[in-house]
Amino acid sequence: MAERTGLSPNTVKSYANIPGRMPQPDVMIGRVKGWFPETIDRWIERRAEKQS
Repeated sequence: MAERTGLSPNTVKSYANIPGRMPQPDVMIGRVKGWFPETIDRWIERRAEKQS
């Protein structure tokens, strides 16, 4: 997520703990959250639309 979005890993962790700030994870392995590339791309597009 961090690499694809350009956000720092710490920012991703912070956002993931705020309800509604990030998309729901596509997969959870233990406590580790994971997102499919398509989910990240849609989230980036929606963020850009809200900011314009």
